[in-house]
Amino acid sequence: MKNVLKYLNEVLGINVTANPIAKSNQGQLPMYLIEIFNLYNINLFNTDVVFAELKNEEGLSILQIEKQLQQIHKQLNKIVVIVLENIKAYNRKRLIEKQINFIVPGKQMYLPDLLIDLRESYPRDNAQKETLIPSAQLLIIYQILSDDLNWKIQEHPFKDIAQKFGYTPMTITKAINNLKSHSLIDVIGAKEKFIRFRYDKKALWEKLKKDNLFVNPVIKTVYVDEKPKGLSLLKSNISALSTFTDLNPSNQAYYAIEKDEFYRLQKSNQLVNQNPSEGKYALEIWKYKPLSIISNMTVVDPLSICLSMQDKSDERIEMALDQVLKRYIW
Repeated sequence: MKNVLKYLNEVLGINVTANPIAKSNQGQLPMYLIEIFNLYNINLFNTDVVFAELKNEEGLSILQIEKQLQQIHKQLNKIVVIVLENIKAYNRKRLIEKQINFIVPGKQMYLPDLLIDLRESYPRDNAQKETLIPSAQLLIIYQILSDDLNWKIQEHPFKDIAQKFGYTPMTITKAINNLKSHSLIDVIGAKEKFIRFRYDKKALWEKLKKDNLFVNPVIKTVYVDEKPKGLSLLKSNISALSTFTDLNPSNQAYYAIEKDEFYRLQKSNQLVNQNPSEGKYALEIWKYKPLSIISNMTVVDPLSICLSMQDKSDERIEMALDQVLKRYIW
């Protein structure tokens, strides 16, 4: 379970604790389920979830797993997530087809009940590096776009960086350690620590692309009939791309929302007719805080747009993305 908590922190930027389910709750379950799983209570985005860690993965049967998890859910009335150390590709496919929540620490997280679907990161070889954690990527993007900005990351200590981006000091420290582990920065100073990037903006972008370190900022897109009240959401996707290029905006309005904010709204039932396919507004749920970075803009930063849309097989979009990169990188 330690690996699971570490994985949640790395990819979602959250710190959670896992507590074995109480004996009183265990008594609600058939004994054979207690023998098959280690069961833990975890509060994930203000939702109580049961993590079911399979004790023995030999001879894994997806059909049996499905029935067992349904029974745990029925008895405890909580979302249930199965935790697996290893899994074959065909079994992963079957879990996804059956909409079963699962986590393979360090490799894949599929939690449809929480609208989380993170792509696999199975290494092709031992030389392939892990991607940046989301908060580290945000620092990289700000650094690349900061030529015309008054506030410079390299001029401020860790605590000021945390305050600037609305993160806890611990999250920023982890982001900086992540950048350092990829040899992108140096850390200087004693009492107050500062960072120094090893590359200029062009070389930094090229290295990250070459080493495949960037992540798609978008976890998932959902649709609603009304914009959430009381929030100043930034435009994203084509709605934002058209701001930086000559691409015509689409009829669908896209907005970015940070994952914690989205789960808060979802928990309090403030999303009107939320669904996965259609609605007046498309909400892109982001792994890090959507920022405009460029002043007087009502759209997310242009580099995050490129990273979120780089897999689109549309020639018009590809040309527009090239325009953005020529403007802000080259």
